[in-house]
Amino acid sequence: MTLENYLKSKLSASSVKIYLFEINHFIKFLGKEKSEVASYQDVQNYLSWLRDNYDNPGTINRILQSLKQFFFYLIEIKKREDHPCRYLSIKDHTSGQMQLQDFLTIQQLQKLLHRKERYKILANRNQVIMSLLVNQALRVQEICALKVEDIDLKKATIYINSTAKTNARTLNLKSEQIMLLHTYLHEVRAKLIKVETKNLIITKSGTAEKGEGIHYLVSTFRPLFASKKLTPTTIRQSVITNLLSSGTDLRIVQVFAGHKKPSATEKYRPTNLEKLRSSIEKYHPLNKKEQK
Repeated sequence: MTLENYLKSKLSASSVKIYLFEINHFIKFLGKEKSEVASYQDVQNYLSWLRDNYDNPGTINRILQSLKQFFFYLIEIKKREDHPCRYLSIKDHTSGQMQLQDFLTIQQLQKLLHRKERYKILANRNQVIMSLLVNQALRVQEICALKVEDIDLKKATIYINSTAKTNARTLNLKSEQIMLLHTYLHEVRAKLIKVETKNLIITKSGTAEKGEGIHYLVSTFRPLFASKKLTPTTIRQSVITNLLSSGTDLRIVQVFAGHKKPSATEKYRPTNLEKLRSSIEKYHPLNKKEQK
């Protein structure tokens, strides 16, 4: 039985076409062999990538339903016995409201930049990735799209290409990033790379990073903030919110974040900044403790 025939036995013709498209995208994202043995974490990583590329939780939920049918099909044809996401559900907020309890303070963001790594060859690369998340608030898709030529160490700048959701922009690098990137570009990257590519970030297997590795890297920091929903997206949101709460002009933050419309930046700023500051103190006892 083919996947298409299986879907036809369960769904309408129009739904079959949509489900096949979403399933094939998932297979292409992970690779055919890995997609058929995908774990719960693999599916979660894929959904995290989707959240960075789609604003509508309804779209992500539809994709999840497609994946559930894909794994039911694999069980039907005896290719696997378990279903990795049978009981997984989407609980994204649909109101567009920023969730303060998930935001990180400046002090907490800095904790993401300093950690001993198990594998020395990946230590520098991982620091580069985390520095791009924390200092430039880049989206995963933007990090994956970076090319070596986008880094100008002499000018201490980084160029970020436009995406469907963000504008192209040139941002300044922090002083500590210059040494990190110099080491990465001239020593580490050459040791990692196995498949020729101009992409900046290379996986431990030697290929261009597609996003899964970045989501996994961020997930390893979650024990530091057990009460928070730590993802690349919440890191980006935290950086933007902290800039606005410090009084940085809305237009400057919009350009920094690459937002196409001011309204996309405005939603990160409560109308009362004092209320935001008190909320951060309330939700971040570590920050409150440090201020005593």
